[in-house]
Amino acid sequence: KAMLINPYGGSGGDAFPYFFRKAGLGKVIGMRTWGGLVGITGSYSLMSGGAVTAAEFAVWDVVDGKPQWVVENIGVSPDIEVDNRPDLVFKGQDPQLDKAIEVLLDELKRNPVKRPNHPPFRGGGG
Repeated sequence: KAMLINPYGGSGGDAFPYFFRKAGLGKVIGMRTWGGLVGITGSYSLMSGGAVTAAEFAVWDVVDGKPQWVVENIGVSPDIEVDNRPDLVFKGQDPQLDKAIEVLLDELKRNPVKRPNHPPFRGGGG
């Protein structure tokens, strides 16, 4: 598996690649996410019709044996940095997707899918 990330990914776009990597599911490819993961669960209404919000919770994890705040103001850095340059995207190219395909095809060559052998079919009607 591979995950594509970019600098516009905040909130779930930060959390999902963080936990994807933590679970060891595959390579993270692209550009560092922006690191906006602090959560807001509600707002306070103002007389003007606007609202005020305040950060209420954040994500932490145990890193190197110590509890630490993670992702917020840091983002998730890719394993393989590839920028989707606007000039290439405009031409219909997708350098991040191309790199992910290259990485995954290489992974399949090095670790081909192991297909189990099924037992022999039984004859008979039914």
